[in-house]
Amino acid sequence: MLDETLLDDPEALARADRRGLLRGAAEAGARVRTAARHAAEAGIAELRPDGRPRAVLVAGAGTAANGVADLIGALAGAGAPVARLHPTGVAPAAGALRWALPGWAGSLDLLLVITIDGGEPGLDLLAEQAYRRGCTVVAVTPGSSPLAEGVGGRHGLVVPMATPPHELYEETVGAGPGALWALFTPLLALLDRVGLLEAPPEALELVADRLDRTAERCGPAIATYGNPAKTLAAELTDSLPLIWTEGTGAAPAGRRFAAVLAELAGRPALAAELPEALPAHGVLLAGDFAAGADPDDFFRDRVEEPQALRARVVLLRDRPAGGLTAAPAARELALGHDTPISELEPEEGTELESLAELLAVTDFAAVYLALATPATPS
Repeated sequence: MLDETLLDDPEALARADRRGLLRGAAEAGARVRTAARHAAEAGIAELRPDGRPRAVLVAGAGTAANGVADLIGALAGAGAPVARLHPTGVAPAAGALRWALPGWAGSLDLLLVITIDGGEPGLDLLAEQAYRRGCTVVAVTPGSSPLAEGVGGRHGLVVPMATPPHELYEETVGAGPGALWALFTPLLALLDRVGLLEAPPEALELVADRLDRTAERCGPAIATYGNPAKTLAAELTDSLPLIWTEGTGAAPAGRRFAAVLAELAGRPALAAELPEALPAHGVLLAGDFAAGADPDDFFRDRVEEPQALRARVVLLRDRPAGGLTAAPAARELALGHDTPISELEPEEGTELESLAELLAVTDFAAVYLALATPATPS
């Protein structure tokens, strides 16, 4: 059960936030600026590529790496196939994940290795394999990590991961808001140079500005009634979020929201894109998770027996392709089953700015759920 009194007590939130999640969310704009500077210092702005890569391969463990791969795939569109590499197993001796390139990977392809740790021997071996195959290798990883030492020089290009601006905490939470932008920003700059998407320095500055403004609106000092992230967190208490997305940027933002709800707040959620979400999740609105299913037992022990989860639709919208929208049908289906709806739609701006706002609000909401739910360790 969410402690809503904690949401409007900034000092209590600060005491509960032993992992520095709120600071990480608030500093996302600063991380973008630092990461963009690291990318420039690593020489990305001076790259003169011969053309677009045939395919972009992305490897890295954890929620942040998964989110970055998903975002790149959505933004690159048809420019080049983006393939997320998954571990092929675990090495028996060291217990480390094993990775392998597809059989077709070669000199026309680009491998991106992204990690907040940099000590995974499997990723180092993957980079070595890619080098032998002739792939171009770019790694975003802590600058002093074994992976940075292994990839740097002749094996590829290393961009040091941007650390938290004030370094008051050690970033070990893979789903933390800051980790995503520290890994994602240098790759935006790189893919701009190879022509897969448009993310020049001025666009990244606009993203940082949007993240700063969103952090002001969603910060712990802003009361719940005027704070979209706290409002969303309060609405999601005792619910099974059905995250329905519409628009290119909203889709990966919704999938990341489901992932960080699980990793940070220990909360299950399902994400799907409209209009496919309607048949995919429709039965949940009429089954055991429906608003009217199994009415609350008057004799239930409120301490020992938690409230059953009820479905709640979270509608994340960006600009839908062609101006067509399935949002009215989504609202009609949900309301027809007495299912409540939460909606988020970014302010006007570029595609990257809209994406940044959706990611920021949902990251803050997941953090507030993590901090204000007593059963969740923080």
